[in-house]
Amino acid sequence: MPLNKAVLAAFKAASRLKPDIKQTYEAQRVAEDVMGKLSLPDPRCRIDEAVAVMRDGYEVPLRVFTPLDFDFSLDRGLKVVEDFRGTILFFHGGGWANGSVDLYIDACSTMAVKLERRVVSVDYRRSPEHRFPQAPEDCYETARQLFAGELLADVDVDNIVLFGDSAGGNLAAVVSLMARDRGEYMPRSQMLLYPVTYNDHDPRTSWFDSVRENGEDYLLTARDVQGYMELYCSSPEDLANPYLAPLLAPDVSNQPRTLVITAEYCPLRDEGEAFAARIDLESGEAACYRVLDAVHGYLLYPSVLNVVKDTYRIMKHFLDGDGLEQEDDPAWLELLGTD
Repeated sequence: MPLNKAVLAAFKAASRLKPDIKQTYEAQRVAEDVMGKLSLPDPRCRIDEAVAVMRDGYEVPLRVFTPLDFDFSLDRGLKVVEDFRGTILFFHGGGWANGSVDLYIDACSTMAVKLERRVVSVDYRRSPEHRFPQAPEDCYETARQLFAGELLADVDVDNIVLFGDSAGGNLAAVVSLMARDRGEYMPRSQMLLYPVTYNDHDPRTSWFDSVRENGEDYLLTARDVQGYMELYCSSPEDLANPYLAPLLAPDVSNQPRTLVITAEYCPLRDEGEAFAARIDLESGEAACYRVLDAVHGYLLYPSVLNVVKDTYRIMKHFLDGDGLEQEDDPAWLELLGTD
């Protein structure tokens, strides 16, 4: 499905004018901070602050989004109660160097309401000030505390879902691998939205066609991904670590039930789909959807747009088994499933 020509022209112009992300990530943080302050969270969601104390004493900030139900009657007046069916532990995107819980306020509020889940958003330490493996260790320890009942007293561990987009999708996949390897807890489900799963995004050498097909003109460029990787790695040897590039893991068995959603015009599309295929082959339960006419990062777009609405339909079906009929709207394509 081709993008609108005017939109495609704007994407191309913006992509080709972008400076090196290694030189501009700090300026991008400033812009994102301004955008975060302009967020208007859904009033049907209560927002609370919390922290997870790491083993080195650092306090990782958390933001908790709880969906609410409003019941009004003449006899009792307005009654507001919490209304959620589980907990999503969310890791934001941004190439491990950008993004924040503030930037994702609107997205997490929408997520909580549409998926009927409480959302715990993790402000893990970012690169290059804190390089690999700090971010996955922060996310792993936060998840451990959530599963142990140390963060929220009323958590149902059978209904905790790991979720992340882009670099956050990478972190969700890595936390699941770490959890299996360390044996302290094990998530039952994970959702990965256009995740980073591989270590090579050079169009000349990458295994994946989407790096070449989508690596220049669709906002996130192959050069951006390479720059973020350089900011993230502590040493070149990190690139071979499965906790940085989970597709390199020699074994992805005993992983959670997994949903991978990719974007048609994203350079990370093929590596995300390859990771889903491996999970399906080695762990036996994965679903993968490609959202057509979509570019990387669309979770932050207004929730009224079809690509966002379709994504929530897919996630709700994965979580709740609600009906999902592809013929109703041809904006997405299932690549593999659990059937």
